[in-house]
Amino acid sequence: MTDEPIERRVGERLRTRGERVALAESLTGGLVGSLLTDVPGSSDYFDRATVAYSNDAKLEALGVSRESLDAHGAVSAPVAEAMARGARDAAGVAWGVSTTGIAGPTGGTTEKPVGLVYVGVAGAAPWGSGASFARSERHVFDGDRGAVKRASAEAALAALAAALDD
Repeated sequence: MTDEPIERRVGERLRTRGERVALAESLTGGLVGSLLTDVPGSSDYFDRATVAYSNDAKLEALGVSRESLDAHGAVSAPVAEAMARGARDAAGVAWGVSTTGIAGPTGGTTEKPVGLVYVGVAGAAPWGSGASFARSERHVFDGDRGAVKRASAEAALAALAAALDD
């Protein structure tokens, strides 16, 4: 295992593959994009980040359906996957990554506690291959708002790294 930060490892994998990533961030508010762009040369693989905090923003900027938001809520696996697909497809890149969750200290419920986060990853494959995909991971992070946001951003990059390794 390397001590190299995840954002550098992900960037090198994307650069080596000649692929680009776009982000759809909610609770992280641009932190994933900030981490990626802290790396010199990130313009080789980083396309854009959309911070879609409200449901309206998720609908308008990322194409998340009203039905999905109503049925599952913004903090859900289906919405995380739709956000990642929306980021990928709007940018026309190989990868889309999303974060949605409850950073706290308020806003949690018994069903969806503070610290609940969904990270989505969507990969594009050649047209007609049927191999494009979107998937999500569920996490519950402890700590204050900053700690939840930081853990969420790192989880998003780890999920992308795992998808790049598949």
